[in-house]
Amino acid sequence: MKCVDRDVWSLQIVAMKDRLFTKSYVAMLAANFLLFMGFYLLLPILPFYLSESYGIDKALIGSALSCYVVAALCIRPFAGYLLDSFARKPLYLLAYGVFTLVFASYLLAGLLVIFIVLRMIHGFAFGMVSVAGNTIVIDVMPSSRRGEGLGYYGMANNFAMSIGPMLGLFMHDHFSFETIFLCSFASCVLGMLCASSVRTKRRPPVVRKPISLDRFILLRGLPGGISLMLLSIPYGITSTYIAMYSKELGLTISSGVVFTLLAIGIASSRGFSGKLVDKGYTTQLIAWSKLMAAMVFIVLGLCRYMTMCIDVSYLFLGCALFMGVSFGTMFPAYNAFFVNLAPRSERGAAISTYLTSWDVGTGLGLLVGGYVSEYLGFDIAYFIGAGLSLVAWAWFKWFVTSRYERDKV
Repeated sequence: MKCVDRDVWSLQIVAMKDRLFTKSYVAMLAANFLLFMGFYLLLPILPFYLSESYGIDKALIGSALSCYVVAALCIRPFAGYLLDSFARKPLYLLAYGVFTLVFASYLLAGLLVIFIVLRMIHGFAFGMVSVAGNTIVIDVMPSSRRGEGLGYYGMANNFAMSIGPMLGLFMHDHFSFETIFLCSFASCVLGMLCASSVRTKRRPPVVRKPISLDRFILLRGLPGGISLMLLSIPYGITSTYIAMYSKELGLTISSGVVFTLLAIGIASSRGFSGKLVDKGYTTQLIAWSKLMAAMVFIVLGLCRYMTMCIDVSYLFLGCALFMGVSFGTMFPAYNAFFVNLAPRSERGAAISTYLTSWDVGTGLGLLVGGYVSEYLGFDIAYFIGAGLSLVAWAWFKWFVTSRYERDKV
């Protein structure tokens, strides 16, 4: 009888150690949701804001918006180094606070140059807070449920994506840009309150190593980073210009619904993807998602030609949904891919490499997408995106997978 009681007690201890939804984890989910709620409220309306407020064309809009991603890209490697070297929570809260304040500062951007400077500061803050958030949430979850936990953490982002863009576009039609900026500011203020309640584990003293490249970038993750970058270029085009593309096609649906379905696709696939990652299907999920994304980009490009014969509104919505499924499958897998290549002391560098690769691609998508759509059309931009997705799949399948199996910790 005592043996049975001891076994039950042992099982309860194991269950407590594997508990995912702790107070700190839930607070991180809320902080992530509110952070991206502020972000997604602005995302689809910024091209309209620049066009209506400053009278610039699509090429210049792409250049102005890409400053955000370039700034985030510049801070990412240093963010990983700082998070691996110093206390993570204070850095997280500092970056969150700066990110929040910039939303209110946009109200002062009377000139385009002021907007660009603020956008760069916003990018620096976002680069730091996103790396810190991804690193801290891994610290507060059990390693046995890492894939699942990362999936749910990403779903908080996706819930914001399902609400924010549609609400932002609705507010664009009925309220001023200043109102939207203030709503984004309020969302992030609430998010920072949630972030401040997170309790992180005390880390053992960090042995200071000599400054070297691998303190900033996870060198073992660079081949995977290249494949991620190639896929994120068309994602950058889609997330920024899809509202403009749908209006250009004369679709009978609200472009906000497109963002909602994109988010639903991502959210619905993140959960099962995370569980499959925990079962060891990391590389298979990444490869499959790249092929699916390529097919969706091809169909999006073809929509321009099909409008001559049929109403492509529902096909467009289907593309948004399946694009969401492909990227929702990929996100937890790629996150775990980089984390599994690094020991605990290098998690910041691993997350930094993951997000830096993503930022390089989305930044190029913003910049190149603006110029390609201005001079060649959105359809050509999506065909280019499909080609890049196929190249990313081939690179990952034949070069990255074997290295990952050899190098993972």
